[in-house]
Amino acid sequence: MRWVLDTNVVVSGLLWQGTSYHLLVAIRQQPNIQVYSSPALLEELADVLSRPFSAKRLGMIGQSVRGVLADFVEVVELVEPVDVPRVVLCDPDDDHVLAAASTARADCIVSGDSDLLTLGRYQGISILTVVQALQRIG
Repeated sequence: MRWVLDTNVVVSGLLWQGTSYHLLVAIRQQPNIQVYSSPALLEELADVLSRPFSAKRLGMIGQSVRGVLADFVEVVELVEPVDVPRVVLCDPDDDHVLAAASTARADCIVSGDSDLLTLGRYQGISILTVVQALQRIG
């Protein structure tokens, strides 16, 4: 299966041990799931992790922005979208998630973003909550 994780899911999973963390752990244990990302999504991840709140949390758990990003890059497959469609008018960052998923020919997008979740599907790609993604893993 080919998955794209929205930045909010990745950040939550890396910084706290809630549902998103459990999803990241479950994905690591599933050799049939490949996670895809793009340069724009990695840039957004780096930006969010560099913000004071995230940096403070990383320090509390003994991690650095650079280390976390390096670990994440090692487990994802990068795709380079040629075109970023204008689909989510109120948040252009969401369009980068859709572009990465389309380019990766993903089976699903996992997000906590209501604008994406409201779409439900994009070009045949399911858009799931973290809980729905965990249920899909079984």
